[in-house]
Amino acid sequence: MNIIKSEIFTNTQKNSSFQDLTANIVAEFQQIQAVEAIGLGGSLAAGARDHLSDIDLYILSDQIIPLERRYNIIQKFNPSRSNLNLSFWDPGDEWIDGMSGIEVDMIYWRKSWIEDQINKILTLYRANIGYSTSFWFTMKNMKVLFDRNGWLKNLQDKCHRPYPAELKKAIIAKNHPLLRDVIPSYYAQIKKAMERNDQISVNHRITAFLMSYFDVLFALNELPNPGEKRVLDYALENCNKLPTGFKENIESILRLNCVDVINFFDSIDKLIDGIDHLINLEGIDPAKTLALKKNHE
Repeated sequence: MNIIKSEIFTNTQKNSSFQDLTANIVAEFQQIQAVEAIGLGGSLAAGARDHLSDIDLYILSDQIIPLERRYNIIQKFNPSRSNLNLSFWDPGDEWIDGMSGIEVDMIYWRKSWIEDQINKILTLYRANIGYSTSFWFTMKNMKVLFDRNGWLKNLQDKCHRPYPAELKKAIIAKNHPLLRDVIPSYYAQIKKAMERNDQISVNHRITAFLMSYFDVLFALNELPNPGEKRVLDYALENCNKLPTGFKENIESILRLNCVDVINFFDSIDKLIDGIDHLINLEGIDPAKTLALKKNHE
């Protein structure tokens, strides 16, 4: 069963190279019997392509496709540059198509592995420190390009479900106390780093703060977390519940970092106060989310 959904691309000549290249890659990989399904992710799947977009293809199988087989297929596209068998994050190959100059990011997932990730989220309600529901977001929004036996559609059907109330509580319990409440909170760590004039540490802790902050925000809005790219725009477009001055305070802490300490912490306090207000509206005492965590471990 070979499915190429052309509606994911707009009907412009500029996009035809993306569509044609994607279809040609899928045609090659679907011939490998071990490949169960192929999905499209990233900005193309979301309909948010820009001049920096690449093609994110997820190859789903019972086993990792041998490197030699992948190499032989990719060579057919005369890549101008390639980095194969990368393992920094997920197993993958990245290469640049020789004709179009389009970057291709191929991610190889075992079926059992992604099934386990979805089960942890939607059945066991396990939260992480940041990005708790990003795999759910990826699978829910993935565009099916090839689905040999309907396995990918079945997994996506599981992902199209209401946001579990227990998952919301688990994410709040895991991430909210880290914002400001506990002794080793991000707030406290940022303050120490600023006092030491350790700007690298400040930036590192601000990033961690935002990871947990957005995890809580998306949980309160019952939305899967899209990950680290274009997250502010996504929140502004999709979240019905946003703290007062949300966008301005986010931009402020990014702009004032190590420049205007007083206003920097004023913006962070406003951000946290705003999310505390939303948590309170859920019937949860924002001062007791650490105790809430014990019920979700």
